[in-house]
Amino acid sequence: MQTFQGILPFLINPRFIFFVLIGAVSGLFVGAIPGLSVSMATALLVSITYTWQTGDAMATIMGVYVVGVFSGALSAILINIPGAPSSVVTTLDGYPLSKSGNAYKALVYATWYSFIGSVFGLVVMGVMAGPITTLALRFHPMDYFLLALFGLTTVGGLTSRNFSKGLVSACIGIFFSLIGMDSVMGTPRLTMGIQNLKAGVPTVPALVGLFGFAEVLSVVYQGISDGKVLGVHQEKVPLREVFREFPRSMLYCLIGTFVGALPGAGGPVASFLAYGQAKRIVKHPSRPFGEGAVEGIVASESANNACIGGALIPMLTLAIPGDAVTAIILSVFYIHGLQPGPTFLKTGRVHFYEILAGGLIACMFLLLLGLLVAPRISKVINVPKRILLPIVVVLCVIGAYACNRRVFDVELMFFFGIVGFILRRRGFPTAPVTLGLVLGGMMDSNFRRAVSLASTTPNPLVSMFGRPITIILLVLTIAAILGQTPAGKKLFRKA
Repeated sequence: MQTFQGILPFLINPRFIFFVLIGAVSGLFVGAIPGLSVSMATALLVSITYTWQTGDAMATIMGVYVVGVFSGALSAILINIPGAPSSVVTTLDGYPLSKSGNAYKALVYATWYSFIGSVFGLVVMGVMAGPITTLALRFHPMDYFLLALFGLTTVGGLTSRNFSKGLVSACIGIFFSLIGMDSVMGTPRLTMGIQNLKAGVPTVPALVGLFGFAEVLSVVYQGISDGKVLGVHQEKVPLREVFREFPRSMLYCLIGTFVGALPGAGGPVASFLAYGQAKRIVKHPSRPFGEGAVEGIVASESANNACIGGALIPMLTLAIPGDAVTAIILSVFYIHGLQPGPTFLKTGRVHFYEILAGGLIACMFLLLLGLLVAPRISKVINVPKRILLPIVVVLCVIGAYACNRRVFDVELMFFFGIVGFILRRRGFPTAPVTLGLVLGGMMDSNFRRAVSLASTTPNPLVSMFGRPITIILLVLTIAAILGQTPAGKKLFRKA
């Protein structure tokens, strides 16, 4: 009841709804175009909303996030190229269904179950945020350090086929986060004599470079050809038929929300797990799986959209992002002077309601845009790369420059874009770099504080690692690392 009363003012606020609509429309078009991504759109949006009011920025970003995750299914269904990694599974049945002349039917199923998954995840977020915050308020400085370390090790393992490469990416991000003035000694650290780095690495140019300019370089290098868009012919799809899969979708939503709450797992993992579950429990699909089964679309879209609420839970309550997009949203919080974490629901409850209300309003726009606009934007999906990429580069430059109005920030953006491109070419994921960049300062300050407090006690080791929560987090971190070794994988598989 209290949560409803908290979000109600935003649900009836025309200005707030308008900014959500702006984000939703942007997310629809950006997410649907192969070569662009929700991560890139959110990173560019950080630079645009830098000077906005916090509420306006949050409303726009939630619109982009919710609708952007869904819109990746449009290109997956129409041209067999997923607009987002979480839509890869949707191509398995969405494109074959479109090839048989049922593209509109595939879009209807994707829209409705993306809507259901998004609402499910956000409702769980609203219910679970309080209890998790209550637990997190018991954390000490060492607990925060271990929590951030656990998040980085988990992301390193789940966003890369090679666990060690994921950890290397995270360490690169931590290295960049330590550049600037030492908070304890008050002296420049790792600045290499560059005056502009004394204040640290600015977040916005780094994000725009890693997710914007690096994406452009990757597309140019790969020479991705423009796909052929299948036609969308209006046909009657009875809602009774659509909602026949609703009971099973609750299981997929549960999988998606749970996986989303695991730092670093995200939509791709949730989609594959839900799809595998669908193949086990659906005995008589409408068509064989992989040949246009609507049950496969339902599983994929329910799970990957439910991840949205799940990924926001650790980001808001523990300051640990659940995926790359929430890592960028976390940076938005810091840029606007907010401090997500255990005290967030007390000190920033209004902003929690902003995010929840923005997400729910975005769900309504997802449904409207998916049913009314998505079938008509097939031509936009196939924008020639020679037109699209120069526009993205210009947006990257403007976004990097706009925050501090320094040419140095544009140079930093190009630098991080090249770093991101090189990492991708070598198989290193960029999401852990972002998390390391965002969480590195928190790890540094909390570890130093923990050591400082423990040094005044008779037994420093017991003081640092003797509390139950600390022991649990330490065990989880060690398990996350060992679980990626050959022996650890074998042990966990047996378990």
